[in-house]
Amino acid sequence: MNDFLATVPFDLYELSLFHLVAEHGSFTKAGQKARLTQSAITRQIRGVEEQLGVALFERTTRHVCLTDAGKLLYAKSKPIVASAEETLKQIQQDFHLVPKTLRVGVARSIGLAYYAGFFFAFRRQLPEVQLHVVQLTSQEILEAVESRALDAGLLSPPRRLPQALAVTHRFEDEFVLVTPPDHPMAKAGGKTSLKSLRKALLAERWLLIDHRGETGRALRSWLEAEGLPVEPAMELDSFDVIVNLVSLGLGVSLVPHRVLALYGDRRRVGRLRLQPQFMRELAVVVRKNRIHPEPLASFIEGILF
Repeated sequence: MNDFLATVPFDLYELSLFHLVAEHGSFTKAGQKARLTQSAITRQIRGVEEQLGVALFERTTRHVCLTDAGKLLYAKSKPIVASAEETLKQIQQDFHLVPKTLRVGVARSIGLAYYAGFFFAFRRQLPEVQLHVVQLTSQEILEAVESRALDAGLLSPPRRLPQALAVTHRFEDEFVLVTPPDHPMAKAGGKTSLKSLRKALLAERWLLIDHRGETGRALRSWLEAEGLPVEPAMELDSFDVIVNLVSLGLGVSLVPHRVLALYGDRRRVGRLRLQPQFMRELAVVVRKNRIHPEPLASFIEGILF
């Protein structure tokens, strides 16, 4: 082991600098992140390349790209860097060097009305823990949880999760048709047969959630299967924005009924429960662990859908 340590071509610090350059595609940006000058970080990487005897980056006047050797080193060493960062954070938190932090990603297609159920019990139980919440696409959340940049994700999961991830909770989320408040269909209310409205709905302006997300893809497949292959007038990544635009008379939409909890005045939009009904699945996604560390375990236990 002593012989190995004496000849190892780089240490963890240099490996972290290599990752910064690979991720930013720029020595200047990586230097700014590491609080080093461009020339200083360039010297560090050049030293690693000389020790290895192989180039890690292809350098041009405009781009810095990984070579095949660089791609291999980046892929194989990524878990090492992530694990080291996680260990340091845990040491800092467990020994009270910094406040404990829980990092959670919430998919943009999940409405603001859900947040109380996600975080209220946790905040009451562990008020000293800092919550860092970000809104991202479902794919971005999966990648961030897998790479340990986030502790948990709340999203509509794909059929197949990355191998390193697991679902702790699943919940079915039902959708309702929303219309402008003065729309003829708004007067019906209650449950309505989709078949009886199909012709009228085909003539409407539709506002739909972004088709690139899991919810958007599933919703469009359901609409086509039910004989409503609509072409949306607008696509958005937020159901809260969609509800507000519908209330202004810009079209109709299908939205999760829980989103409407923020809109107590029923005159703002008309609401109809269609039969059959579109449902999506929401889930809590974390990295696979037999035992979840605190405060993640408390967060998972306290979630209410």
